[in-house]
Amino acid sequence: MKQALVIRNTGKSYTVALGDGTELTAYVKGNFRIKGIRSTNPVAVGDNVTIEQQSDGTNWIVEVVERRNYIVRRSTNLSKDIHILAANIDRVALLVTINHPQTNTIFIDRFLATAEAYSVPAVLVFNKVDLLTADELEYLKAMRGLYEYLGYATFAISALSFSDRDADCHSLRKLLGGSTTLLSGNSGVGKSTLLNALFGEQVARTGDISSAHDKGMHTTTFSAMYTLTDDHSARVIDTPGIKGFGSFDMQPEEISHYFPEIFREGSRCRFSNCTHTHEPDCAVRKAVDEQRIALSRYQSYLSMLSDYDESKYR
Repeated sequence: MKQALVIRNTGKSYTVALGDGTELTAYVKGNFRIKGIRSTNPVAVGDNVTIEQQSDGTNWIVEVVERRNYIVRRSTNLSKDIHILAANIDRVALLVTINHPQTNTIFIDRFLATAEAYSVPAVLVFNKVDLLTADELEYLKAMRGLYEYLGYATFAISALSFSDRDADCHSLRKLLGGSTTLLSGNSGVGKSTLLNALFGEQVARTGDISSAHDKGMHTTTFSAMYTLTDDHSARVIDTPGIKGFGSFDMQPEEISHYFPEIFREGSRCRFSNCTHTHEPDCAVRKAVDEQRIALSRYQSYLSMLSDYDESKYR
């Protein structure tokens, strides 16, 4: 028996790293399941596992060490299973773009709400700022102001010209040191380009943006963990681009808990079970009218509250 860290998921197998850095290919049996978690991938990148080597040299994952945390999204198949994006992480960094392509605020808020639900700290990284017009830069400033007010750290970078001489680039690299970060976002926002910039070499394949739809084309097909060469304790998990983000296993009455400003204002509502949709003396709707809660955030909340058919967010 040997202990190992899962660093790559290739669909049919996993790449695991032993304590001395040796990498092995390992497999799981078809009936392998984590107790209490219905997932399409019972083993995820970031998992600490026990492997057993057979006489023919095949390595089998026989146990997953209890996870410190994990973050999920709804599976893309029609089952009610979840897909674990990563395990044992210190934060999620959501890479978004104001344009080329545009990241929908509902997607951002759904992702942040899920991070809140699983108690995983989240930061926002706005990429491709070098492509923005004057009006778009003003919108970027407003977006950063909104999310920083809510307590989320934000960074504005250009992955293509990433340089530690830029304050936000330097701060982002410093944040990653000594920790494990899940990097996620829509296809085309530049995750692979950012990884290559952080490493200073071509470690991830990049793709072009579709000119017809201004959307990204998938270049990362499976999740993988990379260790930054200039700081061996900094690990970044790259994930395939996500077109949308369906929430999972949230009861309607719980959703407001994952929007900090809505949860705070909701304590002032007349009814303790207020849904913030139609009830009289609703403090949340009043705060929206008075612009103390951003309309975009309230709309995201309503989307999650009413959207029980998650298929369009997958």
